Amino acid sequence: MAEHPDSALVRRGYEAFSAGDVETLSSLMTSDVVHHVPGSNPISGHHKGRDAVLGLYRRMGEETNGTMQVQLERVLADGRGHVMSFHTFRADRGDRGLEEHGGLFFTMVGGKISDIDECTEDIDEADGFWS
Repeated sequence: MAEHPDSALVRRGYEAFSAGDVETLSSLMTSDVVHHVPGSNPISGHHKGRDAVLGLYRRMGEETNGTMQVQLERVLADGRGHVMSFHTFRADRGDRGLEEHGGLFFTMVGGKISDIDECTEDIDEADGFWS
C-alpha cells in the first residue's frame, strides 16, 4: 500500500529537520505557516510565517548546541488535509537533558504545511528545559 502524500510530506519534513536542510523545510511550508509551541517558556507561543518558524528551529538547534534529535515513530493521515506525527525528542541544554515523547498535528493546504500544533508528554519538564 502506498503512503498517503500528506504523510510522505511530513516524513520529508522530519528528514529535512534532522539534516538541518532549511531549503527543503522551507519548500514544504506555506509562506504564512504557523507553529504553535505549548507551555510557558522562551520558545512557547505562535510562530507565524515561514521565516519565524525556521527561526524557531534555528534557535532550538543553537540553544541545544546541535544535540537536538527527533526520532519519528509514526505518521497518520486522515486524507482530508490533516496529519498527526509521533516522535521522541532528545536534547541537552547546559547541564540539563530532555528525552520525551511528543507529537505534531499538521494542517495541509495546497500540498504544503500551513499549521503545526505541537503537543508534548510533560509540559512542565519541557518548560524547565527551555527556561
